[in-house]
Amino acid sequence: MRHLNSRKKLNLSSSHRKAYLRNQVIHLINYGHITVSLPAAKEIRRFAEKMVTLTRTSSTDFNVRRRALQLLPYSEVALEKLFTEIAPKYAQRPGGYTRILRLGRRPSDTAPMARLQWV
Repeated sequence: MRHLNSRKKLNLSSSHRKAYLRNQVIHLINYGHITVSLPAAKEIRRFAEKMVTLTRTSSTDFNVRRRALQLLPYSEVALEKLFTEIAPKYAQRPGGYTRILRLGRRPSDTAPMARLQWV
């Protein structure tokens, strides 16, 4: 049985995890790539791909913009970049907007590291 195994907790409280994922997706939108631990990259990928799927259908729909602002309330600049640059690029793609490149292990605690970037 897979009860309560829907996502990784990343050793964070729920509010801290939510803020962490939002901020990392904003950085991914702004810079095009981020380097984090592998479990964090997998969780950030889920959130980022949901954002692109939401925004790729209509950039003028008011309800889509409100929903996107609700999910990423911290940066209006990142949302505008998502709507104008990133989402139109993947309009015809059925999914899989990001890729994870494994980078080996971090020297300090041997955590597996990865780079998350747009395809």
